[in-house]
Amino acid sequence: MIDCLIVGAGPAGSTMAKEMASRGFSVVVVEKRQEIGAPKRCAEGITKHGLKKLGIEIHPLGISGKIKGAMLYAPSGKKVVMEGTEMDGYVLERKVFEKDLASQAIKSGAKYMIKTQAIKMRKEGNSWVVSVNGIDGEQEIKTRIVIGADGVESKVGKWAGLKTANRITDYHSGIQFEMAGVNADEKYIHLFFGRDVAPLGYAWIFPKAFSANVGLGILEKAAKMRSYEYLKKFIKDHPEFFKEAQPIEINGGGVPVAHFTSMVSDGVMLVGDAAQLVNPIHGGGILRAMHSSIIASDVAEKALKEGNTSKERLMEYEKKWDEEYGEKTKKLMKLRRFLEKLEDKDFELLADMLEGEDIYELTQAKYRFLIKKLIRKPSLIGLAKKYLMD
Repeated sequence: MIDCLIVGAGPAGSTMAKEMASRGFSVVVVEKRQEIGAPKRCAEGITKHGLKKLGIEIHPLGISGKIKGAMLYAPSGKKVVMEGTEMDGYVLERKVFEKDLASQAIKSGAKYMIKTQAIKMRKEGNSWVVSVNGIDGEQEIKTRIVIGADGVESKVGKWAGLKTANRITDYHSGIQFEMAGVNADEKYIHLFFGRDVAPLGYAWIFPKAFSANVGLGILEKAAKMRSYEYLKKFIKDHPEFFKEAQPIEINGGGVPVAHFTSMVSDGVMLVGDAAQLVNPIHGGGILRAMHSSIIASDVAEKALKEGNTSKERLMEYEKKWDEEYGEKTKKLMKLRRFLEKLEDKDFELLADMLEGEDIYELTQAKYRFLIKKLIRKPSLIGLAKKYLMD
């Protein structure tokens, strides 16, 4: 019998492991991959102010690039620059970053089992018995609480009876090369918009120390071809960035862009991507994943000490999350629905009228000003009123 079994050793899982182990609980983490941090499924960007808010420090070796803002490109190539304290950040080396998080958890007392997959779990009284299969064969682990940090379409969530299957309209199909020889300003991340570039999504360049993450996410219902074909076309259409570039790694996967699932059941809590806790506009989820684990650990600590890990007791975690992110996420979902209705000519119009500060405000779910700016734009004001007004 242990106190806490965590399935998945990504940023959410290892943050949870460190938090719980440092509070004196017995913690085991099972990770199905043979290496923590690989393969990456992420552009690896993170902001300094987000890290500071959570009190998280990154090992210098986990930082592959420093950025001071973002360059956003309309379909015509028109550029809008976002800068400021809130935009300062890093491009990580996830393979180092995640190993460092795991190392911190292990130093706090957590036990890790790599290349070990959770294959089923059953309720036994007030505990769960989780069957795992690893290098040493199958075994059972009895635990007072299970943390699902096992990513998109969490198996832990399904086993606990939670509806974790996302609607296809709330998934972006993502694909990314890491490329050497990219010619892009290394002080900025670069984001590209347009139906021909990435339907209902965007393409990106995130510069790193000696390479760059180059990828895109699309909503497949609006696409005319596979995401891989769009990525090849994007690279071909931008020789100013990629004339001498070659891929050295490829990654792909689904990105949930809507939080909809319940986060708790009896003796079970979902964190990070397992609960679809991403920003609905840009799909970023590292900071939200880690924050979810910090909130979950506060609730789990009290529940374990009280001897009450019922769904009703653990609902405090979901309530705290909604207090922090619920209203903002609802507004960002409205903004996303509005943006999905725009044509390329509409993005050009926005690029002409918006400054970098305006775009940052939009990412923070502050868009009242946008409705005022669009009042004389009949092609857009109807959409804005329909999707953005309360």
